[in-house]
Amino acid sequence: MTGTWSSGSISTRRQKIAQLARNKPTAVLTTLAHHIDVAWLGEAFRRTRKDGAVGVDRQTAEDYEANLWFNLESLLNRAKSGLYRAPPVRRVHIPKGSNGETRPIGIPTFEDKVLQRAVVMVLEQVYEQDFLDCSYGFRPGRSQHQALEAVRNQIMDLGCTVVIELDIRKFFDSVDRRHMREILRKRVGDGVLLRLIGKWLHAGVQHEGTLSYPDAGTPQGGVISPLLANVFLHEVLDMWFVQMAQPVLKGRSFLVRFADDAVLGFSNEEDARRVLATLPKRFGKYGLTLHPKKTRTISFRRPRRDAGKGSSNGTPTKSSFDFLGFTHHWGRSRRGNWVVKQKTAKERLRRALQRVDAWCRQARHWKIREQHRALHRKIAGHYEYYGITGNWRALSRFREAVAKIWFKWLARRSQKRHVNWAWFQRLQERYRLPRPHMAHSYVS
Repeated sequence: MTGTWSSGSISTRRQKIAQLARNKPTAVLTTLAHHIDVAWLGEAFRRTRKDGAVGVDRQTAEDYEANLWFNLESLLNRAKSGLYRAPPVRRVHIPKGSNGETRPIGIPTFEDKVLQRAVVMVLEQVYEQDFLDCSYGFRPGRSQHQALEAVRNQIMDLGCTVVIELDIRKFFDSVDRRHMREILRKRVGDGVLLRLIGKWLHAGVQHEGTLSYPDAGTPQGGVISPLLANVFLHEVLDMWFVQMAQPVLKGRSFLVRFADDAVLGFSNEEDARRVLATLPKRFGKYGLTLHPKKTRTISFRRPRRDAGKGSSNGTPTKSSFDFLGFTHHWGRSRRGNWVVKQKTAKERLRRALQRVDAWCRQARHWKIREQHRALHRKIAGHYEYYGITGNWRALSRFREAVAKIWFKWLARRSQKRHVNWAWFQRLQERYRLPRPHMAHSYVS
């Protein structure tokens, strides 16, 4: 092997897999693993993030690359022969909310990430032909902002009466592996790929020096986990809603799903009640549980044309719901029309400011220009996600709050009297924090 490969040739081979899946939409595909060779693994290595956290073996991307082609050939032989052993994932917990709740993240070894990426590169081409338009999470060419825009547009198109917020309790830890295998076998019959997925599903979990083997779930954080989640929920939710639920509903409806977060909208209130009553049974059939408090219906009727203008015919609705970090609510556009607006959810704003506060405390002794450079990047990153039409006020509040946090920690590192708010305002003339900008916009 020469140590080089063509990304273009890999792309052509992936297109052939996609064409095969399109031509045989109901067939079980049994010959897929032969596409994975050393060049394929080389492309998987190129696509694998190099600066991620290390797994249980502590091997870095740089360590692996030092003898790359030998490592890839060894990996290929073990994967194809069945000798590959999925190493345990290293589990860490990250904060999830304000109540101290955390989310477990599984960190595979670097080599495991490369092999998972190689398998994803195959299966992605198969399932992209099957997935529905309502699914947006972790799919090529699709994003959270497209999902947010779809929710907004479909609610306005429906004049939506009721919205269901769907919350699956500990989805990644609760996936039933037997059902997962059954769902996969409806489309994939390749023994090599199914064997590898089985090994990943049953890989041990190492946490604080203790090794355990959970009997359910797929560790959140694995390269292949988002694809498996989409395959599972495509069957459990998407196909069921479109093929079985929608045809018997009285009014219009929609579903938008991003990974395990979903919103359903209905023009008919009775339809929403019927679906909400059926959802726990549907998910329970596959070993999943809906959060009883977070899964709920929200009255989200479009306000009357003259609502909020002093008319006796009604007042604007106060209902709202959260999806992908944004609170959705009705509000007036610049033209005076009622539109769905999206603003930074309070919990997301609070958590973002907490992270800034923790960072400023840790970096308070850095040089001011270095602090400014880092804060500039953090604020710009916040704008890149939350900078959408109608969210200017929340972005401005974030910027003002960051400035106050920065001032607080600059003041605490010095006992000099000149470190006051007037001094800080003069400082900001030289070290300006970026002003809000709309990274994602649409006409209201």
